Amino acid sequence: MVGEDIDFTRLAVILCKPDAVERNLVDGVLERIAAAGVSVSARTDVVAEPWQVHVAYRDTLTDPGRAPADRPAYLEAAFVGRPVVVALAHGGPDIHARLRRLIGHTDPAQAVTGTIRGDLGSDSIAAATAERRLVRNLVHTSDDPAAARRDLATWFGAGRPAPVCDFENISVVLCKPDAVERGLADDVLERIAAAGATVTNRQQVTVQQWQINVHYWDLLVDADWFPGRDIPACLEAEYAGRQVVVALAHGAPGIHSRLRDLLGHFDPPHAAPGTIRGDLGTDSLTAASAEKRLVRNLVHTSDDPDSARRDFGTWYGARRSGLLAPLLPAQIAPADA
Repeated sequence: MVGEDIDFTRLAVILCKPDAVERNLVDGVLERIAAAGVSVSARTDVVAEPWQVHVAYRDTLTDPGRAPADRPAYLEAAFVGRPVVVALAHGGPDIHARLRRLIGHTDPAQAVTGTIRGDLGSDSIAAATAERRLVRNLVHTSDDPAAARRDLATWFGAGRPAPVCDFENISVVLCKPDAVERGLADDVLERIAAAGATVTNRQQVTVQQWQINVHYWDLLVDADWFPGRDIPACLEAEYAGRQVVVALAHGAPGIHSRLRDLLGHFDPPHAAPGTIRGDLGTDSLTAASAEKRLVRNLVHTSDDPDSARRDFGTWYGARRSGLLAPLLPAQIAPADA
């Protein structure tokens, strides 16, 4: 059965409708959803097929109080053969209600300011009724967990549950406080994506003391390698209470070493041109040592699968494995595979 190991109380499917695509509003819609504290992943372009539209709107088609005889024709004219964009939204157990409030009233003309339809909508039910068509209201999100399960299979492909996460294929990216404060987190993640990784689940985090101690356990236990520096105090000064950005990078096995090569040498002056630290770094180990602090080198990625597992628990939470699957449409295998 589709998604039997997925917690659909915390997952919704976002459908950016043809009017959102044609008006170039998809980025704006997904950015507003992400800005509301929802993790958006697995963005996928789809050309809608008749069966997908019929299943997605089955309640509309079968409700005798809402469905005129020509409603199937309205739906097919609005969707079939036209491009839509779908994505997954991960959040808390109230995600479905939160998203419905965020997108606003079905009729854009009645949606309040601050909602997606209220701010970006340009149609109305009155106009649609007069023109004998569906209202163009930009976006749909799953109504509840049962609808999320159905929407996932409809738009991403029916199939077996996503496999258990394999940390051979996932690295955690940590954009450090210097990257955030210099406004470089977007640049760092874009360069990682341009290198062929799929970047998902971006989150901004205020660092807690325990997180930095767990993350840099090796510096703490080998502190005698750093004479003249109080490593616990250095870590606290550089990280505790400051903002970092974390994300997941998905790729083929070997992703950990590929990303470490992309980052470059830990001392920015020694990092080669074309690497992130070589191109964007402005600090040096020499300056850091003279000031008795840690070098500011923008970004960390997991060293190997074991560290990726630990980094995930550190920055996302040990009980948040629902973020790991489903993330990529390819993880949802065909039923006859």
